[in-house]
Amino acid sequence: MREIRVHKLVINCSVGESGDRLTRAARVLEQLSGQEPVMSKARLTVRRFNIRRNEKIACHVVVRGPKARELLERALKVREFELWRGNFSNQGSFGFGIKEHIDLGIKYDPSTGIYGMDIFVVLDRAGYRVTRRKRAVAALGKGHKITKQEAINWFMQKYDGIVLNKKPGANQD
Repeated sequence: MREIRVHKLVINCSVGESGDRLTRAARVLEQLSGQEPVMSKARLTVRRFNIRRNEKIACHVVVRGPKARELLERALKVREFELWRGNFSNQGSFGFGIKEHIDLGIKYDPSTGIYGMDIFVVLDRAGYRVTRRKRAVAALGKGHKITKQEAINWFMQKYDGIVLNKKPGANQD
């Protein structure tokens, strides 16, 4: 009952502009996950970046189950199973970035280009459904929530990962 598991894996590819680059990034996500990605829109107009409100600027896909665990394994292999302590949230989830999608095992296509992506992993335990179901919604007990330290321990034990304390160049006060 207290065993931690991967609830979902969210892969986000933010291009910053609509058009051909965004459709190519969506094609990359589709190759990677086998699912059709969802387009994300800009919340505000930012003149400096030539982004207008409601313009499609990114795409993301949510993967669950064994496919999520397999993609997470490949993504962590790219990062050499090393994460920073700051990559973990206080609610027990974690995220990291990948600079090139070809590192995940997709062949390079010159017409597509190279895209970076953010990967976010949401962890949960059996019984988390009580907070999300439609009928008889209940609160989750304090002892059942995943803490930052539990998520770090799970990562280190499950993937033999290394969690580093400070990023290089961080302020050493």
